[in-house]
Amino acid sequence: MLKPGKTYDEVYRSFRWEIPEFYNIGVDICDKWAHQRYRLALIYEDEQGQVEQYAFWDLKRLSNRLANGLKAQGIERGDRVGVMLPQSPEAGMMHIALYKMGAVAIPLFTLFGPDALEYRLSNSEAKGIVTDEANLQKVLEIKDRLPNLRVVLLARGKAPDGVVGFWDLVEKGATSFEPVLTKADDPAFISYTSGTTGPPKGAFHAHRVLLGHLPGVQFPHNFFPKEGDLFWTPADWAWMGGFMDVLLPSWHFGVPVVARRAKKFDPEEAFHLIAKYGVKNAFMPPTALKMMRQVKDPGSRHDFAMRSIGSGGEALGEELLDWGRKVMGLTINEFYGQTEVNLVVGVCSEVMEIRPGSMGKPIPGHRVEVVDEEGNPVPPGTIGEVAIKTPDPVMCLGYWRNEAATKEKFVKDWWLTGDLAKKDEDGYFWFSGRKDDIITSSGYRIGPAEIEDCLMKHPSVAMVAVVGSPDKVRTEVVKAFIVPGPQAQPGPELEEDIKRFVKQRLAAHEYPREIEFVNELPMTTTGKIIRKELKALEIKRKSGS
Repeated sequence: MLKPGKTYDEVYRSFRWEIPEFYNIGVDICDKWAHQRYRLALIYEDEQGQVEQYAFWDLKRLSNRLANGLKAQGIERGDRVGVMLPQSPEAGMMHIALYKMGAVAIPLFTLFGPDALEYRLSNSEAKGIVTDEANLQKVLEIKDRLPNLRVVLLARGKAPDGVVGFWDLVEKGATSFEPVLTKADDPAFISYTSGTTGPPKGAFHAHRVLLGHLPGVQFPHNFFPKEGDLFWTPADWAWMGGFMDVLLPSWHFGVPVVARRAKKFDPEEAFHLIAKYGVKNAFMPPTALKMMRQVKDPGSRHDFAMRSIGSGGEALGEELLDWGRKVMGLTINEFYGQTEVNLVVGVCSEVMEIRPGSMGKPIPGHRVEVVDEEGNPVPPGTIGEVAIKTPDPVMCLGYWRNEAATKEKFVKDWWLTGDLAKKDEDGYFWFSGRKDDIITSSGYRIGPAEIEDCLMKHPSVAMVAVVGSPDKVRTEVVKAFIVPGPQAQPGPELEEDIKRFVKQRLAAHEYPREIEFVNELPMTTTGKIIRKELKALEIKRKSGS
């Protein structure tokens, strides 16, 4: 537990990790609270505005029945199971049940297309998946190419032949279930992260990762939890920002979470939701905050009184911070992390100065430095790579079945993030850029390799390079430089067809919002595309210099 203090140094020095030998996320976030029969865990509002509420006692009984049902379907300890659902009770129950079974969850974004989905299910050798009616067809389309995939669950609606109804399974299961005794280092889930070369890599996380996240949630939320706290995020629960920065930490502390199934973020609706349920805490990506800032005088229509907002993924800047103080009545606290090692740098306005544009200082419990190529900390003001000292409970076990990629992330006993930054004399970190070609768009970290691979499947694309192009709202947008095939006819019609092609096969947030047809691409003498030249060109164009 992070202890409040008067200064950053006091809070940092007083923190000590307490990681038990045996620990299970499912028991921790659900079963330990179930004796308080009416303690609220979840408020769920569907697209029609219908509301459901679940106590921890409800979730324990339902997840037990689900775990028994999954066992009857052949899911066993160590098996990988995809969770392709929006924010919903079924998503939460599935995570709890899988962890209590000792199985391994694979959070999957509902906007993934068949190609993106097939790769992740194939690479993980997933034995099962749960999804909803909107996404079932994607799963059925690729099922025959996935020999390990034996169980397909449908969350709500009538299950067709060969598909098992989620609630049918729950109803048949017994209410008593003995959770598997897992060690803190036993695997819990695989979260796929985009890479710049090759396909996405699966960050393989242990049960202890939740304990590792706790100070990174408590600190930027001004010593969460406090009486009356209620958490919500518009971030999808398939991403670390949704389920590891909000859902699971809240349930660890017995704090209720608001879940709302929204296909698209609506800033006016966000204010309405916050006021309607009395949301006190939120993780809001910077893009969402920028959209909310455009809403005029929200306080005249919505009676909200939040206690904390945390944000990460890109720098907020002075304007957003000022807006937060004036409109939301609080200081928005920034934090930094990545899928593999999350929430390791941040700020807490109660104990430290907020310096606009800074990532903050190391979160208590984590040793973070800016290092050179040999793994030596560099002097203040010098740009180097952000690195986290091992061991660290929030750090992944490595990449799923990719030992070579795991080894590349280490120098000495430092995990290298691939992010460049410098530290000032007072220990504040200042982001400089990516060491590789990762694109940061609306809080998502997008690797160009998977998009380029998809684009190359389009019959009109001969060669392609994908980079991040500067954007005022999204930080960056995906831009594709395409050398068209000999029979192609470049123009608006082909451009729209290519965009639609990527949207349908990968994900809506990964399609190229900008496309430029070119005769050739900059190449090295060994035939590698020089993305840096294209990126520099975009920065020059959009800065007007």
